[in-house]
Amino acid sequence: MKPNTFKMFKNSKWPILISALAVLAVLVTSCKSNERSNTTGWEYNNPENGGFEVSQAAEQITGPGLVLIEGGTFTMGATNETPFYEWDNIPRKVTVSSFYMDQTEVSNLAYLEYIYWLNRVYGESYPMVIQNAFPDTLVWRDRLAYNEPLVQTYLRHPSYQNYPVVGVSWVQANDYASWRSDRVNEGLLIEAGILDFDPDQKDENNFNTDAYLAGQYEGLVKEGKQDLDPNGTGVRNVRFEDGILLPNYRLPTEAEWEYAALGLIGNTLYNRVVERRTYPWNGDGVRTDETKYYGSFVANFKRGAGDYMGVAGNLNDGASIPAPVGSYWPNDYGIYNMAGNVSEWVLDVYRPMTPEFVSDFNPYRGNVFKNKLKDMDGSIAEKDSLGRIREVEITSEEAASRKNYRKANNVNYRDGDYESSILSSWLDGEENMASGSDNMYDYGVTTLISDKARVIKGGSWDDGVYYLSPGTRRFLNEDESASTIGFRCAMIRVGSPIPGRGY
Repeated sequence: MKPNTFKMFKNSKWPILISALAVLAVLVTSCKSNERSNTTGWEYNNPENGGFEVSQAAEQITGPGLVLIEGGTFTMGATNETPFYEWDNIPRKVTVSSFYMDQTEVSNLAYLEYIYWLNRVYGESYPMVIQNAFPDTLVWRDRLAYNEPLVQTYLRHPSYQNYPVVGVSWVQANDYASWRSDRVNEGLLIEAGILDFDPDQKDENNFNTDAYLAGQYEGLVKEGKQDLDPNGTGVRNVRFEDGILLPNYRLPTEAEWEYAALGLIGNTLYNRVVERRTYPWNGDGVRTDETKYYGSFVANFKRGAGDYMGVAGNLNDGASIPAPVGSYWPNDYGIYNMAGNVSEWVLDVYRPMTPEFVSDFNPYRGNVFKNKLKDMDGSIAEKDSLGRIREVEITSEEAASRKNYRKANNVNYRDGDYESSILSSWLDGEENMASGSDNMYDYGVTTLISDKARVIKGGSWDDGVYYLSPGTRRFLNEDESASTIGFRCAMIRVGSPIPGRGY
């Protein structure tokens, strides 16, 4: 375009008019595509013809603290030979759907916020709720070490606010994730003008996402959601299909955790992985080659016997215990400390032979299928004294006609149930049939594996370099904790696996 022509065009009103027309065209097009059903021709969102509501398609927002992990296929399992001759992570190719994961481990400050909320809402009537949620600070004690100051300071002192919370069991971590889901969703409703702040929530009168969706929590309604049902009251609760509320925060599955830790998105080219990783970074070393920090460790781990952080004046990883949650370098997904610092709980129940049996799409062992408890009339039963909707395992009658599952509890399916036994003596009697896991693994005698054993991923500040590989796996009972174990949360991604491709 010539300069003078450009100047004349720039000074005219045509660009503004063209832009306005373009926006109008988009709006008209989008309105036309959303106004009527393609199958019935009836208008959406019209109270005069019944008020069937259709929300405008939108991308899932990224919840607080989360990072999007674009899913895909990868080789899950061992990346190097185990020095302990445990072949419990056989390499196999699986696919993981896109999901979200915390950028950092859950910190002491984040967990103290949780404890404060529980104390404010339940402390007067249900003090045991707070006691059950509180981390076990005694995990720092060692019979032949002086760690007593950490019992008092690590969780509470402001200097440790941004350090990862430890002493939290698998059960406690799941409870935290549920609480976080409710607080985030409550905040979204307040931000949308549906609800107002309610600082007086007590006991069962507190915001719970399931209770709100079931119509069992009203809260302080600000503007509410317009109800287009001609038989309605004009204002209603938000529904999940309105697209305002987020799915639940939860622990990641083992496959999700390992996939996110490897961060292979940085090593892909034309639909293939050009370099498989032993750690969340390239190469076999554990030191950075950045000039400013040359030779420093890229993770927090135990270098060798008696060496937790290096020599004074030139500390290597610079942390004798856990380091702050945003320390060191993030991997190619932008996630910190997926190797070292603290090991992390994941959802899965541990089985040494799990890789041979689980699905190759979103693999996971630990499903216990439940439904919300119903009243005699089929409605969702009244919430409990803590304001939560109750759930019950599906009955054998409900599962009898299904082909994709036949019982509620599938924790030991094909590995611990009586059908997976090769010893006929285990099948004698109903009692043995129900306790296949204990019989198969001889819990407390030859092994510590049971249906309560949960997978732990990643090395910690107290582990050697071998455990920094995302493929390594260990286990601990779900009601136990340690000074070396923390956690982070995850969330499913709804719609398209990649932003911008959903609509």
